[in-house]
Amino acid sequence: MPKLTIDGIEIEVEPGTSVLQACEQLGIEIPRFCYHERLSVPANCRMCLVEMERAPKPVASCAMPCADNMVIKTDTELVHKARKGVMEFLLINHPLDCPICDQGGECDLQDQAMSYGFDRGRYGENKRAVTEKYMGPLIKTFMTRCIHCTRCIRFGNEIAGVPMLGAVSRGEHMEITTFVEQAIASELSGNLVDVCPVGALTSKPYAYTARPWELRKTETIDVMDAVGSNIRVDTRGPEVMRVLPRLNEDVNEEWIGDKTRYHHDGLKRQRLDRPYLRVNGKLQPASWADAFAAIAARVKGLPGERIAAIAGDLVDVESMLALKDLMTALGSANIDCRQDGAMFDTSSRAGYLFNSTIAGIEQADAILLIGTNPRWEAPIVNARIRKRYLMGGLKVAVIGEQRDLTYPTTYLGAGTDTLSQLIDGNHSFAEVLRGAKKPMLILGAGALARPDGLAIQAAARALAESFGMVRDGWNGFNVLHRAAARVGGLDIGFVPGAGGRSVAGILDGAASGAVEVVYLLGADELDTDRLGNAFVIYQGHHGDRGAHRADVILPGAAYTEKNATYVNTEGRPQIARLATFPLGEAREDWKILRALSERLGHTLPYDSVSQLRARMVAVNPVFGKLGTVTPAAWGGFGTAGALDGAAFATPITNYYMTDPISRASETMARCTETFVRGASAAAEERTGTHG
Repeated sequence: MPKLTIDGIEIEVEPGTSVLQACEQLGIEIPRFCYHERLSVPANCRMCLVEMERAPKPVASCAMPCADNMVIKTDTELVHKARKGVMEFLLINHPLDCPICDQGGECDLQDQAMSYGFDRGRYGENKRAVTEKYMGPLIKTFMTRCIHCTRCIRFGNEIAGVPMLGAVSRGEHMEITTFVEQAIASELSGNLVDVCPVGALTSKPYAYTARPWELRKTETIDVMDAVGSNIRVDTRGPEVMRVLPRLNEDVNEEWIGDKTRYHHDGLKRQRLDRPYLRVNGKLQPASWADAFAAIAARVKGLPGERIAAIAGDLVDVESMLALKDLMTALGSANIDCRQDGAMFDTSSRAGYLFNSTIAGIEQADAILLIGTNPRWEAPIVNARIRKRYLMGGLKVAVIGEQRDLTYPTTYLGAGTDTLSQLIDGNHSFAEVLRGAKKPMLILGAGALARPDGLAIQAAARALAESFGMVRDGWNGFNVLHRAAARVGGLDIGFVPGAGGRSVAGILDGAASGAVEVVYLLGADELDTDRLGNAFVIYQGHHGDRGAHRADVILPGAAYTEKNATYVNTEGRPQIARLATFPLGEAREDWKILRALSERLGHTLPYDSVSQLRARMVAVNPVFGKLGTVTPAAWGGFGTAGALDGAAFATPITNYYMTDPISRASETMARCTETFVRGASAAAEERTGTHG
C-alpha cells in the first residue's frame, strides 16, 4: 500500500486512492467542482490543484493516484494563488444572479468563492450569454451560469444510463445541451439538480418559491415505492416545499427517483380534512362523533364473518396492526394488505423479501429478472443493477416484457413456459446461472398478482434451489415489491386468518352480500364497483377512488404528517418522521382506530405510540431492530401447481401516477403528459395508428 506525506503527515492508503481522497482521510478539505465521489474523474475544473514535490507545476489532486514517497502540500502560497486564479477564470462569465438564483445559499461556487477566491475581478469584457435549453417539466436551465464541470453529462451516461446530455463546440463557445432539444426521459433526472454545483440546473417545480434558510428540514423515509429511500422533507409552515435525498449507502446511496422528489405538491390537493357521511346518496361533512356513531350502528350485532378490512399501499405498520387488532376483536379474519390481489405464501419470511439486500446486488454476477420492470417499479434498484453492470462481469436476463432497462439484457421469453424450461435446465441461460458464483433472481410482485401466483412463487423457489442461489452467506432469491406498506403488513400478519377472505374474496363477498361492512384503510387501487351494496368505511388522506365509494370517510394523515414505521422490500424497518401536522380535523391513523375501538366497545390496549410499538415488537421481533435487515431463515414456501401460460405483464403503465398522492400532483400530471402520453403519441405517429 502506498505511503505518502501530506502537509507533513505520513499516511498509508489503499492502492488506487487519489491524492484528493487521501487528503479527505486526513480531514483536509480540497475544493472541487467537477469531481464527484460516484462519477468518473474528468479533472477539468482544476480547482483541486495541490503542490507536489519535484512536480513542475501544481497537480490536479482528483486525478493523481497516490504513490510511495510522494510529498503533497495543500496550504502553500502556490496553491492559494492557483485556486484564486481558477476561481477568477470561473467567475469571468458567471452572471451576478446570486440574489435571484434558486441555488443561492446552497451553491458550491458561492461557498468556494468565499473560502478560496480573490476579492476582486480583473476582467473588463462583456460576459457571454447562453440560450436556455428545454429539458422537460422537471429541470429548469440557466445555462449562462454553467461552469462546464460536466457532472450532469457523466451522471446521465453512468448512473441514469440515459446519455441525452453532452457538450458541443469548444472554448468560449462550449455549451451543455441535449443535442436534439427534448425532455430528459429518465426516472432519475431530478438528481441532475443535486449534482450541479451551481445554479445552471435547478428544480422547475421549486423555482422561485423558497430560500433554504426559510425551510424546516425533517429526515424521513419515502413511501412512493418499496425501496424505502432515505429523504429529507423541507417545509415552510404547513406546506412541503421540496424533497431531497439523504445518504444511505445500503439503500439509496444519495439518489432518489423523480416521483419521490416531485410528488409532494399532491400533498396539498384533493385532501380529506374532515369526516364525511353519505346522506341520501351524497357525502356531507360530519363530526367525528357522528361518523363513529354511524359506524357503530352499522357494525353492532354483525357477525365477524360479515366484516372485512383491506389496507392500502401507503399505510404504516402501526395503523395496520391497530386495524388488525380491532378486526380480531370484532371476530373477523377477513383482512388483507395485498390490495393488488397477489397470491403468495407468507409462511416463510424469506419467500417475500429481497433477501440479497439492495447493496448485495453489487456482489451478484448473474441476475434473472422475472415479471418485473425495475426501472419503473424501483428506479433506485435499477440504478444499483446498472452500477453492478458497469463494474463488469455481470449478465442479466429477462423473463417478461422486453424493455430498455439502461443496461444490456438477454431476453429469454415472455411467460411461464420459459421459466419452466429454465428450471428443467433446457435453456442456454441455465449454464450461465450454473456457472455463476453469486446468482440472483428478482421476482416482480406483479408476477405474483395472478391466479397462479402460489405456483409461480414455488417455481421461483425451485429455480433458486436448483441453481445454488441459496447457500451459506448468500441468498439470491428476491421479491421486488412496489408498495411501501406491503412487507410491513406481511410481517404483522395482515393477511386472511383461518377461514378468512383475501382481497378477491372480500370483493366477491361484498358483491354477493356475504360481506356487509368493508373497512378500507387507505386502499384505493381496487375495483370499487365490486363492493356492491356493502357499507364502506374509508380512512385515508386523499379524495381518491376509495373515498368516492365510501359511506363514511375518516380523514387520516399522510406519511409526512405522522411518526410511523415502514418496512422496505428488503425487510428493513425504518421510521418516517412528522414534518407537518395533519390538515384540518385529520388525525394519525392509529389514533383514529384507537378512538373508534372505544366507541365499538372493543378498546385497543394501547394509549401511546410507544405502547403500540411495544406491541409490534411482541408480534414480530424485527421491529425492534430499526434500520437493519434481519436475515430470514430459508424454508419451504409456495404451492407447486400448474402454471398459466399467459405472459408476465408489468402492473405499472404510468410510473408517475401509482398512488393517491401522485395522482393529485400537478407535476406528475405534467410528467405523464410529456413522457407517457407524449411517447404514446409519438409511437402512434411512427406506426400510423393514430386516428
